[in-house]
Amino acid sequence: MRRVGILALQGAVTNHADALTQLGAHPVPVRRPEHLDELDAIILPGGESTTMSMLLSSSGLFEPLNAALHDGLPCLGTCAGMILLATDVLDGRADQRQFGVVDLSVRRNAWGRQVDSFEADLSVAGLGGDMFPAVFIRAPRVERVGGDVVVLAEFDGEPVLCRSGSTVVASFHPELSDDLRIHQLFLEGVGVTA
Repeated sequence: MRRVGILALQGAVTNHADALTQLGAHPVPVRRPEHLDELDAIILPGGESTTMSMLLSSSGLFEPLNAALHDGLPCLGTCAGMILLATDVLDGRADQRQFGVVDLSVRRNAWGRQVDSFEADLSVAGLGGDMFPAVFIRAPRVERVGGDVVVLAEFDGEPVLCRSGSTVVASFHPELSDDLRIHQLFLEGVGVTA
């Protein structure tokens, strides 16, 4: 059974773990550097990106996770995870750190505040004709896409799901849907299948 870590310092962890279990992978909560050992992939979930950045530093996880990601550890980043993986955060705090794995410029909470949360049906490349029910909660907006980034889905003409090598990032929360196809697309795309 493939081991897929889920950054478990803050944010949406349980729903990702349930999705992985249903797809035949073994979810591993990641809270300390040694939890990165022997992972086949990792998920950086939604949450609050500045808080996650601070907790990554205080837990000693930032540097070893940064090294693993830049060495090619496959990663799915959702909402705050997208922000942590982007090269540029346009309105982040001065002390906020990100991994810079995906050549994107993103703006935090740009789709609106908590009260502006919404759902939208998305056409996703690689999922066939059925629409994917996406949940947007304080979602980041992609304002620039680098040359090596493939846009897999858009909302109102703007990228909301992208792939760069073995990393997939989403502005929305696929784990809040009963539809497991985004998780499956990620796992199959990086060879982490049951």
